Amino acid sequence: MRKEILEEYIDACELVKETEEDIKYLKKKKRVLETGEGPGNKYSNADNYMKATGREDVLEKDWQLHLEEKLLEERKKNAERVKLQAEEFLNTVPARMQRIIRFKVFQRLTWEAVAVKMGRGATGESVKKEYFRFLNEN
Repeated sequence: MRKEILEEYIDACELVKETEEDIKYLKKKKRVLETGEGPGNKYSNADNYMKATGREDVLEKDWQLHLEEKLLEERKKNAERVKLQAEEFLNTVPARMQRIIRFKVFQRLTWEAVAVKMGRGATGESVKKEYFRFLNEN
């Protein structure tokens, strides 16, 4: 269970970032639809755009974009929930292992960089072994 939580954390972090970008892009599309303006669009306002494309088409597209935004927000919320689960898990492990996990998984440092942060003569290989030994415990 431990390993899965930590692996999910990495993917959840990336999913949050990617979903935020998708939401930004979607909002940009909605602004273009609402104003009728955009790169290369000859329409100067939304009314002219609706006359040219048809009100029903614009309303349908607006509804689709609204639904897509709602789904993206839900995806982001679920990914944030996974991140929180991993962070809650981190609070249940010994302090030394918390530091190793934070450095390796959350901050994505190399094993050598983790060893430097850990100090006390740790090596990349020793910290790596300690981490995997911890994950494999029942």
